[in-house]
Amino acid sequence: MTIEKQKKWSSAGALITLGIVYGDIGTSPLYTMNSILNSARSTQHLNDFVIGSVSLVFWTLMLITTIKYVLVALRADNHGEGGIFALYSRVKNANKKWLLIPALIGGSALLADGTLTPAITVTTAIEGLKNQKIGPILFPNNQPLVIIVVSVLLLIIFTFQKVGTKKIGNIFGPIMLVWFVFIGFFGFINIFNDMSILKALSPTYAIAVLVSPENKTGIFILGSVFLATTGAEALYSDMGHVGKQNIYISWPFVYSMLILNYMGQGAWIMSHTQQSNLLKQISNPFFEILPSSWRLFGVILATLAAIIASQALISGAYTLVSEAIHLKVIPRLHTFYPSEARGQMYIGTVNWILCIIGLLIVWSFQTSHNMEAAYGLSITITMLMTTVLLYQFIKQNQQKVLAIVFAVVFGAIEIVFLIASLGKFIHGGYATLIIMVVILSVMMIWYYGNKRREKISKQNDYLSLRDYRKQLINLSNDKEEPVFATNLVYIANIHQNYKLKRSIIYSLFGSKPKKAEIYWFVTVREAVNPYEKSYSIDMLGTKNIVHVIFNIGFKVEPQIHLYLKQILNNLVKQGIINPQFPRYTIEKHGNIGDFKYVMVNQNYEDLLNLPDVHPWDRFIIGGRLWLQTHTVKPSSFYGLDFSDVLEETVPLFISRGKGSRIKLTQIEIKNIVKPEEKS
Repeated sequence: MTIEKQKKWSSAGALITLGIVYGDIGTSPLYTMNSILNSARSTQHLNDFVIGSVSLVFWTLMLITTIKYVLVALRADNHGEGGIFALYSRVKNANKKWLLIPALIGGSALLADGTLTPAITVTTAIEGLKNQKIGPILFPNNQPLVIIVVSVLLLIIFTFQKVGTKKIGNIFGPIMLVWFVFIGFFGFINIFNDMSILKALSPTYAIAVLVSPENKTGIFILGSVFLATTGAEALYSDMGHVGKQNIYISWPFVYSMLILNYMGQGAWIMSHTQQSNLLKQISNPFFEILPSSWRLFGVILATLAAIIASQALISGAYTLVSEAIHLKVIPRLHTFYPSEARGQMYIGTVNWILCIIGLLIVWSFQTSHNMEAAYGLSITITMLMTTVLLYQFIKQNQQKVLAIVFAVVFGAIEIVFLIASLGKFIHGGYATLIIMVVILSVMMIWYYGNKRREKISKQNDYLSLRDYRKQLINLSNDKEEPVFATNLVYIANIHQNYKLKRSIIYSLFGSKPKKAEIYWFVTVREAVNPYEKSYSIDMLGTKNIVHVIFNIGFKVEPQIHLYLKQILNNLVKQGIINPQFPRYTIEKHGNIGDFKYVMVNQNYEDLLNLPDVHPWDRFIIGGRLWLQTHTVKPSSFYGLDFSDVLEETVPLFISRGKGSRIKLTQIEIKNIVKPEEKS
């Protein structure tokens, strides 16, 4: 789906949106009401409690999902892409460097809380099979068997990620359409069990239940209510796959079906309050509202919806990490593109980390009830950080008063939800916070470790490439020097006024000069458009020095070698560069010579041995170096796996004509023996 097509909505686009965007929030009825019931004191005044709880769900979805995300956040897109890092890319500037902090915190919290989504949705769905007949077989009331089935399903889901979801993605939409109609229909018919549930549309009942004596957890009930809107951030993050117009069209339908189901669950509970031990007997109100003849179909459909929700989370995680890599806040990771479909990518490291964590959560927490207690804490942090960035976005659009109102209203609401969710910490919320801290630590070490090592090593000492043009021209034409490569390429990140690191010049001339016919200096920049793939050229007034600036979006696979061959072909055809005519080549009439890439690495380990380096700097720089050696090399990241690449390490402290001088204390010269003169 192209960006142009995304600007318009279509029935097909809205259907696809159901399958891609709403998996997480669409499966929340599976566990939200079940979690809320844990706050009920007894069945004596359960009706008011249920009405107030459903009212809280209704207004939470209205305020946070509808107003904040659908009506406000979707406007803050980055060329059609959404999510907290895309939002940060819109608002970052030199004077607001602190905005990176909420972006890092929000991104790490979103990834951490997302690790629970596959576990809780699939587990809740499979638990619905208990005591259900599958043909002649009765599925036993056996939780260890549920755990085994869930583990197998999760392994299948994560194993098939590398294949890509283009084909199976086409059926996600129809399945989710059936799912929403299903939950809406059975919610609607159950409303007639007790029509007083319609009172939940009034916000007074939502406020009343927070201070009701029948609510034994008080304000902490909001921690369970918040589960209803956990997919709102994913809705914003996945905008790039479907386009905001399709979300605008489809959300009213999704919202209506969700509310009908919550009301149906509430009405069913209210119609059974005569049972004194109702709260203990209810296994899950979502499945209780289904007629026995529809229960098995409901479980199967819920399982499919849970798988789709998991898929949406996994795809969203790939996008989030890809954005973070291009913002240089996460180490480079190998990204595989299984198809040409828009947004399709696979990051193996992320995939298997999510899989392992998901399995550990299933095995550790055992039941969906225990997972509910842990779910939602970190996502409140993400939403609060998104509010901070949205405030800056609205303010930049010359709407300062509106920005303040937005920040105060939604900041207050989300702080209350955060405080309420803190009650989950001892019940399992610590798990997601630990994961969040680990992810955030990696981001901080990677980003600030680089900043500190450059500052300490004074690597802001740059040289101008212009000052070395004559030497490079002379070296290229020097017939006495052996040829190092026909085309010599440095990924050099050239700055204004042709400034590049001294280490590149050292590599060219410092030890043994590297003679080449053409010298290429490549600068790779992150394009504003996530799907952009363009370049510009500067020959520096020569015929053998080429500075190429690539503008590559974070959703484009960087294939530098293929791009450079294409550029060289074009330059030869235009007569800007002479044909190279290699003597031996696969192509019969090839006019392009060999390419050799030099990756210059400075020996930053020397910094760790300096006596005056602060222990904190030593730790963060050491952490950065460790991550660097255990993640993808730059050559692999830039698509040079099958190219001729030289990894060259140069000294960190290159002599600049200054430094300590050795003192002469003695010199002894004796009689010098002269060679005999020839007669």
